[in-house]
Amino acid sequence: MNDLSALRRRRDDGLGPNTDIGRKLRALFATVEDQGIPPHLLDLLDRLDEVERQSSVHLNSATAPEDGE
Repeated sequence: MNDLSALRRRRDDGLGPNTDIGRKLRALFATVEDQGIPPHLLDLLDRLDEVERQSSVHLNSATAPEDGE
């Protein structure tokens, strides 16, 4: 295939150079998706979840009505 056919094909989709940009971005993000989440980030998320749970328990116990009322 010559360069002219490639140019015609690109113009046919109506996006021109954006087609190439989109293809490259999809390839880049596909590799990022395949990498997974680093262990240190998962650990941080676990610690944040624990702090939220403790905060929620603390708030619920502070606002709960007492049995004597």
